[in-house]
Amino acid sequence: MSTIGESIRKARNARGLTLKQLGLIVGLDNGNLSRIERGRQGASQEMLEKICAALGLSLSSAISANAMRSNIENTGITSSDVPVILMSQIETWISDMENFTKQDAAGWIACPVESGPRTFAVVVTGESMKNQGAARSFSDGDYIFCDPDKKAVSGSLVIAKLAEEKQPIFRQLIVEGDARYLQAINPSWPDRIVELNSQGSLVGTVIFTGQAL
Repeated sequence: MSTIGESIRKARNARGLTLKQLGLIVGLDNGNLSRIERGRQGASQEMLEKICAALGLSLSSAISANAMRSNIENTGITSSDVPVILMSQIETWISDMENFTKQDAAGWIACPVESGPRTFAVVVTGESMKNQGAARSFSDGDYIFCDPDKKAVSGSLVIAKLAEEKQPIFRQLIVEGDARYLQAINPSWPDRIVELNSQGSLVGTVIFTGQAL
Protein backbone atom coordinates (compact mmCIF):
# COMPACT_ATOMS: atom_id res chain seq x y z
CA MET A 1 0.00 0.00 0.00
CA SER A 2 1.23 3.46 -0.82
CA THR A 3 1.97 5.84 2.05
CA ILE A 4 2.26 9.59 2.40
CA GLY A 5 6.00 9.01 2.76
CA GLU A 6 6.11 7.25 -0.58
CA SER A 7 4.21 10.13 -2.19
CA ILE A 8 6.83 12.50 -0.78
CA ARG A 9 9.68 10.33 -2.05
CA LYS A 10 8.25 10.14 -5.56
CA ALA A 11 7.70 13.90 -5.68
CA ARG A 12 11.23 14.55 -4.38
CA ASN A 13 12.81 12.24 -6.97
CA ALA A 14 10.69 13.77 -9.73
CA ARG A 15 12.20 17.16 -8.86
CA GLY A 16 15.75 15.83 -8.73
CA LEU A 17 16.27 16.60 -5.03
CA THR A 18 18.40 14.52 -2.68
CA LEU A 19 17.31 13.83 0.89
CA LYS A 20 19.98 16.25 2.08
CA GLN A 21 18.81 19.03 -0.27
CA LEU A 22 15.16 18.67 0.78
CA GLY A 23 16.18 18.45 4.41
CA LEU A 24 18.04 21.76 4.16
CA ILE A 25 14.95 23.40 2.64
CA VAL A 26 12.56 22.22 5.35
CA GLY A 27 14.97 22.23 8.30
CA LEU A 28 15.08 18.48 8.90
CA ASP A 29 18.08 16.16 8.88
CA ASN A 30 18.16 13.60 6.08
CA GLY A 31 18.02 10.65 8.52
CA ASN A 32 14.63 11.72 9.89
CA LEU A 33 13.42 12.60 6.41
CA SER A 34 14.43 9.16 5.11
CA ARG A 35 12.51 7.46 7.91
CA ILE A 36 9.42 9.56 7.14
CA GLU A 37 9.61 8.54 3.47
CA ARG A 38 9.93 4.86 4.41
CA GLY A 39 7.02 5.03 6.87
CA ARG A 40 9.31 4.30 9.81
CA GLN A 41 8.67 7.62 11.52
CA GLY A 42 5.74 10.00 11.84
CA ALA A 43 5.75 13.75 11.39
CA SER A 44 3.57 16.62 12.56
CA GLN A 45 1.02 18.08 10.18
CA GLU A 46 3.05 21.30 10.18
CA MET A 47 6.18 19.47 9.04
CA LEU A 48 4.28 17.46 6.42
CA GLU A 49 2.78 20.67 5.04
CA LYS A 50 6.27 22.21 4.93
CA ILE A 51 7.71 19.23 3.06
CA CYS A 52 4.82 19.09 0.59
CA ALA A 53 5.02 22.85 -0.03
CA ALA A 54 8.74 22.52 -0.85
CA LEU A 55 7.88 19.84 -3.42
CA GLY A 56 4.93 21.69 -4.96
CA LEU A 57 2.68 18.95 -3.60
CA SER A 58 -0.45 19.59 -1.57
CA LEU A 59 -0.80 17.61 1.64
CA SER A 60 -4.43 16.87 0.78
CA SER A 61 -3.41 15.25 -2.51
CA ALA A 62 -0.80 13.12 -0.75
CA ILE A 63 -3.38 12.01 1.82
CA SER A 64 -5.91 11.34 -0.94
CA ALA A 65 -3.37 9.25 -2.83
CA ASN A 66 -2.75 7.23 0.31
CA ALA A 67 -6.48 6.71 0.88
CA MET A 68 -6.99 5.77 -2.77
CA ARG A 69 -4.31 3.09 -2.51
CA SER A 70 -6.07 1.74 0.59
CA ASN A 71 -9.22 1.28 -1.51
CA ILE A 72 -7.39 -0.94 -3.99
CA GLU A 73 -5.04 -2.80 -1.64
CA ASN A 74 -4.60 -6.50 -2.42
CA THR A 75 -5.90 -6.10 -5.98
CA GLY A 76 -2.55 -6.64 -7.68
CA ILE A 77 -1.97 -2.93 -8.34
CA THR A 78 1.52 -1.74 -7.38
CA SER A 79 2.73 1.67 -6.23
CA SER A 80 4.13 2.44 -9.70
CA ASP A 81 0.81 1.76 -11.44
CA VAL A 82 -1.39 4.65 -12.52
CA PRO A 83 -4.98 4.60 -13.77
CA VAL A 84 -5.80 4.74 -17.47
CA ILE A 85 -8.77 7.09 -17.59
CA LEU A 86 -10.87 9.02 -20.08
CA MET A 87 -10.39 12.74 -20.66
CA SER A 88 -13.83 13.22 -19.14
CA GLN A 89 -12.67 11.52 -15.90
CA ILE A 90 -9.56 13.63 -15.31
CA GLU A 91 -11.12 16.34 -13.16
CA THR A 92 -12.89 13.73 -11.04
CA TRP A 93 -9.63 11.78 -10.56
CA ILE A 94 -7.72 14.86 -9.44
CA SER A 95 -10.39 16.21 -7.11
CA ASP A 96 -11.72 12.97 -5.62
CA MET A 97 -8.87 10.45 -5.53
CA GLU A 98 -9.91 9.25 -2.08
CA ASN A 99 -13.06 7.68 -3.50
CA PHE A 100 -11.43 6.33 -6.67
CA THR A 101 -11.49 2.54 -6.96
CA LYS A 102 -9.86 0.01 -9.25
CA GLN A 103 -13.06 -0.36 -11.25
CA ASP A 104 -13.25 3.38 -12.01
CA ALA A 105 -10.32 3.14 -14.43
CA ALA A 106 -10.16 1.39 -17.80
CA GLY A 107 -6.95 -0.23 -16.57
CA TRP A 108 -3.81 0.29 -14.52
CA ILE A 109 -0.32 0.43 -16.02
CA ALA A 110 3.14 1.10 -14.64
CA CYS A 111 4.54 4.59 -15.19
CA PRO A 112 8.10 4.10 -16.52
CA VAL A 113 9.44 7.33 -14.94
CA GLU A 114 9.32 8.96 -11.52
CA SER A 115 5.94 10.55 -11.00
CA GLY A 116 3.80 12.32 -8.46
CA PRO A 117 0.95 10.63 -6.57
CA ARG A 118 -1.77 12.11 -8.82
CA THR A 119 -0.25 10.90 -12.10
CA PHE A 120 -2.64 9.27 -14.57
CA ALA A 121 -2.57 7.98 -18.13
CA VAL A 122 -4.90 8.63 -21.04
CA VAL A 123 -5.04 7.17 -24.53
CA VAL A 124 -4.63 9.60 -27.42
CA THR A 125 -7.56 9.92 -29.80
CA GLY A 126 -8.01 12.09 -32.87
CA GLU A 127 -5.57 13.82 -35.21
CA SER A 128 -4.81 17.13 -33.46
CA MET A 129 -1.40 16.01 -32.17
CA LYS A 130 -0.34 13.97 -35.21
CA ASN A 131 2.38 15.18 -37.57
CA GLN A 132 4.52 12.39 -38.97
CA GLY A 133 7.14 14.85 -40.19
CA ALA A 134 7.69 16.34 -36.73
CA ALA A 135 9.91 15.20 -33.87
CA ARG A 136 6.77 14.78 -31.80
CA SER A 137 3.74 13.04 -33.25
CA PHE A 138 0.93 11.16 -31.55
CA SER A 139 -1.48 8.66 -33.06
CA ASP A 140 -4.64 6.95 -31.86
CA GLY A 141 -3.78 4.40 -29.20
CA ASP A 142 -0.64 6.12 -27.88
CA TYR A 143 -0.42 6.44 -24.11
CA ILE A 144 0.46 9.71 -22.43
CA PHE A 145 1.29 9.90 -18.72
CA CYS A 146 0.37 13.18 -17.06
CA ASP A 147 1.51 14.52 -13.67
CA PRO A 148 -0.69 17.34 -12.26
CA ASP A 149 2.08 18.24 -9.78
CA LYS A 150 4.86 18.81 -12.33
CA LYS A 151 5.38 22.41 -13.44
CA ALA A 152 4.94 23.06 -17.16
CA VAL A 153 7.25 25.35 -19.13
CA SER A 154 7.11 26.67 -22.68
CA GLY A 155 7.35 23.69 -25.02
CA SER A 156 5.91 21.21 -22.53
CA LEU A 157 3.23 18.82 -23.63
CA VAL A 158 0.24 19.41 -21.40
CA ILE A 159 -3.36 18.58 -20.75
CA ALA A 160 -5.38 21.76 -20.32
CA LYS A 161 -8.96 22.83 -19.80
CA LEU A 162 -10.45 25.67 -21.81
CA ALA A 163 -13.51 27.44 -20.42
CA GLU A 164 -15.49 26.78 -23.59
CA GLU A 165 -14.56 23.07 -23.82
CA LYS A 166 -16.50 20.33 -22.02
CA GLN A 167 -13.41 18.27 -21.29
CA PRO A 168 -9.61 18.74 -21.19
CA ILE A 169 -7.49 18.67 -24.35
CA PHE A 170 -3.95 17.48 -25.16
CA ARG A 171 -1.69 20.21 -26.59
CA GLN A 172 1.78 21.80 -26.52
CA LEU A 173 2.21 24.81 -24.25
CA ILE A 174 3.73 27.99 -25.69
CA VAL A 175 4.60 30.85 -23.32
CA GLU A 176 5.38 34.34 -24.57
CA GLY A 177 5.74 36.92 -21.83
CA ASP A 178 2.62 36.77 -19.68
CA ALA A 179 0.58 35.08 -22.41
CA ARG A 180 0.06 31.32 -22.66
CA TYR A 181 -1.04 29.47 -25.78
CA LEU A 182 -1.99 25.89 -26.61
CA GLN A 183 -0.77 24.54 -29.93
CA ALA A 184 -1.87 21.47 -31.87
CA ILE A 185 1.07 19.66 -33.47
CA ASN A 186 -0.95 18.89 -36.61
CA PRO A 187 -0.21 21.90 -38.90
CA SER A 188 -3.57 21.46 -40.66
CA TRP A 189 -5.63 21.47 -37.50
CA PRO A 190 -8.33 24.19 -37.39
CA ASP A 191 -7.60 26.87 -34.78
CA ARG A 192 -4.18 25.33 -34.33
CA ILE A 193 -3.13 27.88 -31.72
CA VAL A 194 -5.52 29.12 -29.04
CA GLU A 195 -4.88 31.32 -26.03
CA LEU A 196 -5.09 29.79 -22.57
CA ASN A 197 -6.69 32.74 -20.82
CA SER A 198 -7.55 33.28 -17.16
CA GLN A 199 -10.76 31.26 -17.55
CA GLY A 200 -8.77 28.20 -18.61
CA SER A 201 -6.30 26.11 -16.62
CA LEU A 202 -3.44 23.66 -16.95
CA VAL A 203 -4.46 20.22 -15.71
CA GLY A 204 -1.00 18.67 -15.77
CA THR A 205 2.26 18.08 -17.61
CA VAL A 206 2.94 15.05 -19.79
CA ILE A 207 5.98 13.24 -18.37
CA PHE A 208 6.13 10.15 -20.60
CA THR A 209 4.64 8.90 -23.83
CA GLY A 210 4.55 5.45 -25.35
CA GLN A 211 2.78 3.36 -27.95
CA ALA A 212 0.36 0.58 -27.14
CA LEU A 213 1.66 -2.82 -28.28
